[in-house]
Amino acid sequence: MSVKALPNLLAAADWGTIMNIRESLEQWEKEYLSPYAMLSMESRGRSKPEEQCDIRAVFQRDRDRVIHSKSFRRLKDKTQVFLTPEGDHYRTRLTHTLEVSQNARTIAKALQLNEDLVEAIALGHDLGHTPFGHAGERALDRVCPYGFSHSVQSVRTVDLIEKDGQGINLTYEVKDGILNHQTSGMPCTLEGKVVRLSDKIAYIHHDMDDAIRGGILKESDVPKEIGDVIGYSCGQRLDYFIHDIVTTSRGQNDIRMSPDVAEAMYKLRKFMFENVYQNPVAKSEEGKAEVLIETLYDHYRKHIDKLPAFLLRLRDAGEPEEKLICDYIGSMTDRYAIAKYQEIYIPKTWHG
Repeated sequence: MSVKALPNLLAAADWGTIMNIRESLEQWEKEYLSPYAMLSMESRGRSKPEEQCDIRAVFQRDRDRVIHSKSFRRLKDKTQVFLTPEGDHYRTRLTHTLEVSQNARTIAKALQLNEDLVEAIALGHDLGHTPFGHAGERALDRVCPYGFSHSVQSVRTVDLIEKDGQGINLTYEVKDGILNHQTSGMPCTLEGKVVRLSDKIAYIHHDMDDAIRGGILKESDVPKEIGDVIGYSCGQRLDYFIHDIVTTSRGQNDIRMSPDVAEAMYKLRKFMFENVYQNPVAKSEEGKAEVLIETLYDHYRKHIDKLPAFLLRLRDAGEPEEKLICDYIGSMTDRYAIAKYQEIYIPKTWHG
């Protein structure tokens, strides 16, 4: 069936006589998508069974739930790479998420994979990220006896923390893609694998763009051996990565890059770690951010009653206090974490 046939199929969805709109969409997926795609009707489902929506397939509902979540909105004030930059055009964790989603959707559409599943995973993959980026993650991982990983926390956020302790009950496939989006992970669907690669090419692309904007790098700093393979500008490299993934993965039950491009990406990522992610100028404030996070953690260990009421209810239900403190601090935006620190530790001006 062609894409053009979709409107006709939906028009045939006469209420109560043939099939509802969701069932029509599921049928369209079955006839149009790649044999390697994850079909909505074949999802393993949700931890808490729910009645199906009559107009949206399961992964569409998951995407909508992520977008309407509080944790998604908070991404706009969370660090991507540069802490509290003064310029207007630096990426935040939210704009990173949107770029991952756009890259992933482009690849998924070209490969006839499930675009709704890809979008839901991409939009949700960083919901558990801390304030101050990976600096906040490192700090919580040090002080919490259970450790802390933003990918694990993202799943905990959608399962337990959202909606004041109820969670948003996403499907198995979306949570699997969120959990396994990092390099060490291996998602169970091709859609999850698309997001996993899209995350890498997104942050390599936009972090270099921001580093150039911030005077940390110049385009000419990229080694010639990398530029000769994937291009000499941020835009050229992004376009090359996406085309290579599509060309290499088309008709395959896997998502991958060609060997030359994969090696160039590895070298570029190594170059970024050496020149940006570990750059003392770009990362000069991260030590302060880590101390702030650790200090907040210590405060709430001593004053557990100061946590929000729904987290205290989860404690009473058996959740460890240390994890709940990480839930609270990890959910904060950069600005809110700074404000809480100032409220607790900085003397206020007395107004007599």
